[in-house]
Amino acid sequence: MKLVADGKAGLLHASDQLIPCSIGKSGLIAAADKKEGDGASPIGVWPIRGVLLRPDRVALPEGLQLPWRWIRPGDGWSDGVDDPAYNLPVRHPHAYSAERLWREDGLYDVVVVLGYNDAPPTPGAGSAIFLHCWRDGAATEGCVAIARRALIGLLPTLVPGDAVEIC
Repeated sequence: MKLVADGKAGLLHASDQLIPCSIGKSGLIAAADKKEGDGASPIGVWPIRGVLLRPDRVALPEGLQLPWRWIRPGDGWSDGVDDPAYNLPVRHPHAYSAERLWREDGLYDVVVVLGYNDAPPTPGAGSAIFLHCWRDGAATEGCVAIARRALIGLLPTLVPGDAVEIC
């Protein structure tokens, strides 16, 4: 299945469902023009790599077929353009800039990791592009976000080889 995040309409198309979504606060950008920290969501089709779940807030969804793992308190994702581990998961403390995945705001209680700029990563071309939980429709830093309940409901319908198109 391909999920389609229509950034202009603010809707995620998932089979027969239309789910309200938010995208980057700076809107959409051609993937070739994406830069670290620009707040834009990269246009394109991005494979789903796996799922990260926060164990103290989310139960493992029955029927989950994607690769997954629990998020731990020290987990992070490198956004440091000079980091050899740029756009890869890391552990805190980390010598370079890295986003924390264990967050108090609930945005990363469920994270679907998208294969943007990861084969191999190009430093500075954008990192940590996810499908994750939203906060009342607020714009993201470049990800796609939907309501937590909707995201958890989607997980069992996704299989390896699925993708998210951002358009």
